[in-house]
Amino acid sequence: MTIQPTPHLDALQRDGFVRIPSLLTPEEVAQFRAIASKATTLTRTGGWPHFRTVPKQFPPWPTTPPPASEGGIWGVQHLLHPEMPNRADFARFYFSEKVLTVAEELLGVKRDSNGAEPLVMELFNLLVAPETKDFELRWHRDDIPETVGPEEELRLLESKSPQGKQSHAQYNLALCPDASLIVVPGSHRRVRTEAERKAGPYEAELPGQLVVELQPGDAVFYDSNILHRGIYRGKAEGGEETRLTLHGSIGLKGDEADGKVRATAVLQHGVGAWVHRDDAAFGIGERAERMRANLVSMGTGEGVGFSLQG
Repeated sequence: MTIQPTPHLDALQRDGFVRIPSLLTPEEVAQFRAIASKATTLTRTGGWPHFRTVPKQFPPWPTTPPPASEGGIWGVQHLLHPEMPNRADFARFYFSEKVLTVAEELLGVKRDSNGAEPLVMELFNLLVAPETKDFELRWHRDDIPETVGPEEELRLLESKSPQGKQSHAQYNLALCPDASLIVVPGSHRRVRTEAERKAGPYEAELPGQLVVELQPGDAVFYDSNILHRGIYRGKAEGGEETRLTLHGSIGLKGDEADGKVRATAVLQHGVGAWVHRDDAAFGIGERAERMRANLVSMGTGEGVGFSLQG
């Protein structure tokens, strides 16, 4: 029996991230940049109610975007929402073979011939440049509070990725040159060092840190519990968009306990409020519908709380 190579998974397990160049062609980049720009303009001008706002880092988000003079928004939420313009195009990317094939490798799954779907539709958002000012995220792991001690931190790391197995594949896909993500390679498999614990939340330099540089069409898949932060350079008010990065996650269907592990991280963003709607069907194939059904089974998200605060 021939063992299939898994270069993306090998890199993810070793480093906590894997950069994949040219996941999109230049023509695809141009198409998605155009519709992502429209979605951003719509959101900045009050036409789309789901967004991430400066200076908040984590949900829940305000219901009114701050003015551009205060930084405005840094993200557009729910690209797969039934009312999002160009939703069908965003869905074709999210459920595309080129994305799902990478996710399958990283999650260690193969498609079941009997029709059972191992993947779960999770989140698909857009990260954008704030206006008029820079915005920084503090050092964090997405699903582990920085306040925990070393023993609890190790327990949580092991429970989130037992035997190194991921429960989801999270990625950034750049439509503009992007050097926003900063990671500490290998930190997804260990507790923080003494230097990392003593560092300030916005420490400019941690030992071994790496800036993940992406060109348009490049993607980075990363373990969401790698120690990381983001630095987003502000753009001129009303000027051309300087950052448009598709930010998605695809889950792995598991047992009830596994589902609870992901429920808070996913449903805290509000996707459970609309994914069950009759008009939320994608119409682009049975697999997309099965993945959506797997998310619907997680519930609406009421009462799940939030992974992190701030």
